[in-house]
Amino acid sequence: MSAPLLTRLLFLRPRRADANDGFMRLVRGFVRARAVLALALLGSQGLVQAMVSNLKWEVLLLCAVYTGVTLLPVMWPQFLRGTNRASLSGLRGWRWWANIGVDVVVFSLLQVLDPSSSVPFAALYILPVLMSGVLAPRRMALAAASLASLGLLGGAVWVGLAAPDWSVRWTGSGLAGLGYFAVALLAAELAERLAGEQRAAQGSRAYARQQSALNQLVIDELREGVLVLDRDGLVRAANPAARALLGDRQPVEAVTFPLRGVPAWSELQDAVDRAWRQGPQGLERANVVLHWPEAPSRRLRTRLRFIRSAEADGAEDLCLLLMEDQATLVARAQQEKLAAMGRMSASIAHEIRNPLSAISQANALLAEDLQADVGAQRLAAMVDSNVKRLQRIVDEVALLAAPLPVESARLDAKALVQEVCDDWLRTQPKGTGETVALALDPAVGAVQFDAEHLRRVLINLLDNGWRHAQDAPPAWLQVTLDTLDERQVRLAVVNPGPPMSPEVERHMFEPFFSSRSRGSGLGLTICRELCERYGARIDYQARLVQGTPAVAFVVTLRGLPALNAESH
Repeated sequence: MSAPLLTRLLFLRPRRADANDGFMRLVRGFVRARAVLALALLGSQGLVQAMVSNLKWEVLLLCAVYTGVTLLPVMWPQFLRGTNRASLSGLRGWRWWANIGVDVVVFSLLQVLDPSSSVPFAALYILPVLMSGVLAPRRMALAAASLASLGLLGGAVWVGLAAPDWSVRWTGSGLAGLGYFAVALLAAELAERLAGEQRAAQGSRAYARQQSALNQLVIDELREGVLVLDRDGLVRAANPAARALLGDRQPVEAVTFPLRGVPAWSELQDAVDRAWRQGPQGLERANVVLHWPEAPSRRLRTRLRFIRSAEADGAEDLCLLLMEDQATLVARAQQEKLAAMGRMSASIAHEIRNPLSAISQANALLAEDLQADVGAQRLAAMVDSNVKRLQRIVDEVALLAAPLPVESARLDAKALVQEVCDDWLRTQPKGTGETVALALDPAVGAVQFDAEHLRRVLINLLDNGWRHAQDAPPAWLQVTLDTLDERQVRLAVVNPGPPMSPEVERHMFEPFFSSRSRGSGLGLTICRELCERYGARIDYQARLVQGTPAVAFVVTLRGLPALNAESH
């Protein structure tokens, strides 16, 4: 036997397997053990046969064939592909006979061919019994023990009762058979317990990986920036929010990077250094500023936590740094304040509705009684106008506070836009229709929106556009409806006028913000709120229409596929 082959048999590490890795490692271990045993048996039999005069070629041939069979899966691991516990669970399967049964058969034939051999056959049978107990189900382990016992007893019978030591042979064969059954049962029990522990370990490992992935996902989705630093200022981990906060215009791309060496991060590094010096009871919160040479400074609010290591000296090894942009915190507080104001405004609007109705009725009665007094009629008309304005504001506030719709409707956008524009023109002074251009694409289909809510959005945009058009005579309006793609329909209301200032553009959709003294500041807010409820979007655009500056509010609606005749 060559040295490379012996090295492959004894020291070759198995390739990494798939999910059946633990079982296949056991299979490869037993396969190599069989090959080593076969080579030792072939060498011993060859040495013994060379020392006797009566050479038994059939014994050497059987040992050589057995050695070849055992070396086959070692030299070609593909032979073991598909071997699993299920394939070794029956005597009809060829894999059981190729890996276990052949050993029992060969050892039994050796006893028959060479009865006077000094080979300890009782010890040889232990390997197939042990292999069957570990790799196969318990009943197959008992089957292997039975076959081994029968083979050993058969050899004793073949020698015959005429042998002087027949009683010793029979007694030894019986005791060895009992030992085979004990080995089979013990190996099967240990193998089942080991398999159970391995399954539990794999389940725990999979659960740990799942928890780790879940924790990483939660950290990545946090709005807060999370940094993990060591005492040397090296960032061990950073979530996307932290990389975005530390970058001037683009997020930091490196996974690990030193916090020192970047001038803009100097205040942050100083805060971390002070925290390390003061210990876990020291500085926990700090406000720092990142000064960028070519970008606006960024103010951060930081919180520090220490992660104690498992070392015996109890040193603080890592620091957890949580960062938030103060501008984002201020905006969030403003949103919460606006939400609270909205709830309060809805309650106030509900309480105002009944007094307004009483004032409107009382004013109507006074107007009837004072029909001859022109001054009183003028005052009554003023009261009626302001009552209607207050009622409109109350209705708008109530609409903003209304709950989201449960379902959305299928709406013919082209027909509704035509109808709303016609109704709106009837309420305007005579001649307004000549300055309103309506362009509706015949290819526009259905959209996902509620009819009354889309009517409200379009009327608000028409009123808003016409008011601003009066400031840039000659006044005109354009209403266009066309298709962007299969899933998007665009509705635009355009009026002449200069572009809005950045300050107005930034706040135009906020509630109660208005550039006019008599405006409620809720018209565009209602448009945006209703659009968001139905998955639509409203945007402001500055345009040039035939060389004239213009302002456009564009509503992008969700288009719906056309219904065929059967579904209709």
